[in-house]
Amino acid sequence: MTLIRLEIAEGIAHLTLSRPVRLNAITMEMMYELITICRRIERAKNAHVVILSGEGRAFCAGGDIDAWSDLSPQDFSRHWLREGHQALDALARLRQPVIAVLDGHVLGGGLELAACADLRIAEDHIRIGQPEPGLGIIPGWSGTQRAARRFGTQILRRMALFGETFTADQACTLGLVDQVVPRGQGHETAHSLSATLRHRGPLATEITKMMINAAEGEEHERIIDAMAGRITAADPELSLGISAFKERRKPDFWGEQPPTSQPEGKP
Repeated sequence: MTLIRLEIAEGIAHLTLSRPVRLNAITMEMMYELITICRRIERAKNAHVVILSGEGRAFCAGGDIDAWSDLSPQDFSRHWLREGHQALDALARLRQPVIAVLDGHVLGGGLELAACADLRIAEDHIRIGQPEPGLGIIPGWSGTQRAARRFGTQILRRMALFGETFTADQACTLGLVDQVVPRGQGHETAHSLSATLRHRGPLATEITKMMINAAEGEEHERIIDAMAGRITAADPELSLGISAFKERRKPDFWGEQPPTSQPEGKP
């Protein structure tokens, strides 16, 4: 059963959590699906922006307790936490801008999922928070790392240490979300914002997103490799080198022919 839907239309990749009966609480299967779907989005030439949302009454109520509460400490660390990081990292590192439409509960893993987006639109009835320590567990999946870089550490202290939850307007004032809209208008607003990207350079947008992520201290080494690789891949040197390799000769990168040796006795 598909628990995350992907639909690409008119340049927009609609990424929808589809487990409404459980308020889109995340399972191991959803982690695996998210990793696979993010790879598809990354390679999709007809996807210029991603709209992330949840089906039904909530964006995401966090990690499903039934999915992890019976795991051994080793399996909890090796699989639930590690593979959850892989899934959310795949979302945060997409080359396309990601807009999250927040509806209903945005709690725990749901907040960590929303933190992966580049822009967060909150409908005016949401509640947002980090309840994990109330269950005797930490906020995983970069709930104290990426979230701190995106939102600031004091906000996390209030949510994670003291159990505060915030309304949409409070979350906007604190910088947890970027815009508040009336209930039912989140997708319309996201589509309107997506349309602005048609008038912005796609390559410049992609590289700018990477540079902002690097400035936040996220995936710094990968970004350096990616940007350096893009520069060299676009240079004529690459085709010269590949041609020489296929023809079993040394490449002439400098455009100079090597001097030919002269027979003895000739000037």
